[in-house]
Amino acid sequence: MSKVKSNGLVLEYETFGTPSDPAIILVAGLGFQLIDWPLTFCKRLAENGFFVLRFDNRDIGLSQKLEEMPVPDLVALGENIKEGTALDLPYILTDMMEDVVGILDALSIDTVHLIGMSMGGMIAQLVAIHYPERLNSLTSIMSSSGSSALPPPSAAATTVLMSAPASEDLSDVVAFGLNVNDVIGSPGYRWNREELTDHIRACVERCYYPAGYVRQYAAVFGSPSRASLLPSITTPTLVIHGTEDPLVLSEAGKETARLIPDAQLELVEGMGHDLSPALCEHLADLILPHIKAS
Repeated sequence: MSKVKSNGLVLEYETFGTPSDPAIILVAGLGFQLIDWPLTFCKRLAENGFFVLRFDNRDIGLSQKLEEMPVPDLVALGENIKEGTALDLPYILTDMMEDVVGILDALSIDTVHLIGMSMGGMIAQLVAIHYPERLNSLTSIMSSSGSSALPPPSAAATTVLMSAPASEDLSDVVAFGLNVNDVIGSPGYRWNREELTDHIRACVERCYYPAGYVRQYAAVFGSPSRASLLPSITTPTLVIHGTEDPLVLSEAGKETARLIPDAQLELVEGMGHDLSPALCEHLADLILPHIKAS
């Protein structure tokens, strides 16, 4: 793994494949680290003639932490959003968009195929809106326009995500991660339980930083809707969403595809809101024809 200076921050990244091949950047979701993109997925893309880069977003993993910034009060944030009052946030999604563009500049990558999941899909949408000349294709996975008119997460998904343990003991955090996956994971593409346990443990041991998660959460929910901007996207776009996603419901994917001109929509039966290895194999089958044609 390596580090790159981007948008004034030091970000951790890892690459697969040959640098002279067309580039793909994978943008992770809320609280996800670069290792949440399965190795088999990254290698599969690289083996098909692409230079693949996965990275830790700001405030997570081994990338720079914004420790000098406050940790937002999420209850107060929700009230401010509901009342339409001004928000004072550490950063928003357009700042994270500039992180991605900064990686391109620092590594002298002119154009890229951008693949983002969940929050990463939102960031990727913003790159397509503001920097269309830098993209060869866009793939938005289990993501959203951010419109307040979309249906909310299921009660079960909301409850489990709000039940994070106060303890930072490894066993408690791993148990929480397993519980979250039980609720929002893909019923048709389940992890092997032992492999999932090992993966969550590896993520926690690599970096467990709740403050960064909260700041990223605030960036997602404090950023303005992209619904009025998505029709301006000219990049060839693939939208992938699961029919069983209880966190970001499939209506969000349908709306995103409807708003982006000529976007291709793939609704995946049995897919929830995770990146299990089995699911990523299927995602690769959907994504590779799209980026090869772009």
